[in-house]
Amino acid sequence: MGNVMETTKAEPKDKDKQQLPQASKLKKAAALWQLTRGQRHRFAYALGALLIGTLLLYLPPQIVRVAIDAILDKGVAQSHWMMRLLDAIDASGHPRRALILAAIAVVIITAGGSTFTYFRGRFATLGSESIARSLRMRLYDHLQHLPVPYHDKAPTGDQVQRCTSDVDTVRMLFSSQAVEIARAFVLLGIGLPLMFWMDVKLALVAIAVLPVIVGFAIIFFGRVQGSFKKMDEAEGAMTATLQENLTGIRVVRAFARQQYEIDRFAEKNRTHRMLNDKLFRIMALYWSLSDFMSFTQGGLILFVGTWRVYTGAITLGTLVAFLSYMQLYLWPVRQMGRVLTELGKATVAMGRIQEILDAPAEPDAVPVNAPQLPQRVNGDLLIENVSFNHGEKRVLDNVSLHVPAGQTLAIVGPSGSGKSSLMQLLLRFYDYDTGQIMLDGMEIRQLPRKYVRQQFGVVMQEPFLYSKTLKDNIRLGRHVAEEHEIIESATIASIHESIESFDKKYDTLVGERGVTLSGGQRQRVAIARAILRDAPVLILDDALSAVDTHTETMILDSLKRRQGQHTTIIIAHRLSTLMHADQIAVLDAGRIVQLGTHASLIEQDGLYRRLWQIQTALEQDLSREMGTYERDTGVSPVLSARE
Repeated sequence: MGNVMETTKAEPKDKDKQQLPQASKLKKAAALWQLTRGQRHRFAYALGALLIGTLLLYLPPQIVRVAIDAILDKGVAQSHWMMRLLDAIDASGHPRRALILAAIAVVIITAGGSTFTYFRGRFATLGSESIARSLRMRLYDHLQHLPVPYHDKAPTGDQVQRCTSDVDTVRMLFSSQAVEIARAFVLLGIGLPLMFWMDVKLALVAIAVLPVIVGFAIIFFGRVQGSFKKMDEAEGAMTATLQENLTGIRVVRAFARQQYEIDRFAEKNRTHRMLNDKLFRIMALYWSLSDFMSFTQGGLILFVGTWRVYTGAITLGTLVAFLSYMQLYLWPVRQMGRVLTELGKATVAMGRIQEILDAPAEPDAVPVNAPQLPQRVNGDLLIENVSFNHGEKRVLDNVSLHVPAGQTLAIVGPSGSGKSSLMQLLLRFYDYDTGQIMLDGMEIRQLPRKYVRQQFGVVMQEPFLYSKTLKDNIRLGRHVAEEHEIIESATIASIHESIESFDKKYDTLVGERGVTLSGGQRQRVAIARAILRDAPVLILDDALSAVDTHTETMILDSLKRRQGQHTTIIIAHRLSTLMHADQIAVLDAGRIVQLGTHASLIEQDGLYRRLWQIQTALEQDLSREMGTYERDTGVSPVLSARE
């Protein structure tokens, strides 16, 4: 029974696997077609210009044909309607002057064809650029709404590659390759009937090699598509390595790992070069063979056509026209290999782009008939029996806490105990598996994520600053903040004096991620940003780890003066930071093992008291050593360090 069931289940899977590539190709084609929405009128104009321009391109060979035949046979000059028309315009009765008019007509018609070629390119370019701009904005918008777990796994460099290089590949498809495909079909659609009208036998010779060239281009397309996919992925990996290295350049320098990083990048670069070389080898093979077939085609027409001119089956003008038409249609057909190459690249690029667009955005379920939400909550937090798994690991296990509005909760525990994970659940970066979190009596999973996050001011464990001015970084908390509000928040965060010491003060530009500032300054700017937000709940996730004790005391004193205005949650390892909290929760292995005030917890035998004793002993040892140094040298170690 079990084997039968397994076999039954396996068959649909195999069937799905066989149908998957075709379904995937159809999906990519449908996605490319959807991109043209709103721009199809421009491509229609480009197609119209292409048709008119192509018709004009096919007229000059006919004029040349008649002109040549008219020189060789005066009967043609007198009988052909085109020569009679030109002669009538000249009104002189001399075929020679009619030939001059024929030359002028060729120039005028060619100029007209070139004009329509310009409009064809203009409309196609306008449409493709609009598609690229819209696609970039769509990608950027979608990336902003993807859940945090997606960004945890997606390499930044690869995402940049998809949003830039891959989008540009798709743009090139619409701006030139799609036009070339249409041009090839139009040239063949007009040229082949003309050639069969002039001479059936020579027309058959003219298209003899055509099926071979087209078949070869299709085979070439299949090989190139797979090669380009590997090359594009290798380029994405190389970009990701470069981006990661530049972001962590100070770590590389600090550990003298330049050569290791150079070797690592060289390996990625070597892989990309090898795949690129393989792709160009395939292209070189195609171009050489297609050149051979094209010249063979021309040689056949010249040989057979010359023989038919010699036997009187066709005129010399007809042979010249055939050779001209062969150049017109054979070049775009030969270009089909390149066009199909770009088409293969575009389908691969579109597939990579579609992977981002297909990734589900953050779910933001709101109950039907939900009551109107208050613009600002009071900040009462209730966490009941919350459990959370990150992958297969249980990060939080049955956690329960209550933080009344306006009170301060401190959370302490060893690394990996789940402190930051709890904060990320409050911000709905992740959703918990069981239990509930209530904000002013409202279950946060039933609230819009944007609304929930508007109620929190957050200082992350690793503060991030943009490559902008200090003022802009602080104002990120509230874009409409006035100058005095920015200064007030910076003063509370004890960063105002440091900013005033800079040459450009609040207009000082900070480097990428704020690297021109010290770790403590970055943290204080991030604190100022969170304070300026003036949200009902303030979260400081180990936000004072890089500041000295004196600055920490000043910040905490400023926050105490605001006590009652905001609910505050502080995560810290330094227990002196947590002493004045209304309640302290001790986390260990995802569970709350102790809960109470500082005074009550140091009286209990548990993790908090052990941590307190260790930190107190370390501080006492440090004070003793500093006192010994000052007694022996007569110099304060604090002053010595400052000097």
